Amino acid sequence: METLTYRFENGTRALPPQPRVVGVVGSGNLEVLIESMPQGGACTVEIKTAAAGFGATWQAVMLDFHERWQLMDASIAINDMGATPAVVSLRLDQAVETMLGALS
Repeated sequence: METLTYRFENGTRALPPQPRVVGVVGSGNLEVLIESMPQGGACTVEIKTAAAGFGATWQAVMLDFHERWQLMDASIAINDMGATPAVVSLRLDQAVETMLGALS
């Protein structure tokens, strides 16, 4: 297992203020957990993956995700067993949409 961590500063989109964890395991090989928590306006991401050596790919996926959502004060944990970048992006979007739906 390889662990990768990322921190994206200066987000502009807040998640619901109450602590909440959303898990998405729709693909059978990926779990995404998002929690709203104080991060000084940042979004932190920790990835645990069985597919070692794909740091550059993960970084590209996470940069794209951050540009799309601009989350602030969020902690994301990803448990991966070999999902493709497209599946990772889809599951991340689903998790955020679920969280933001709680605001409606």
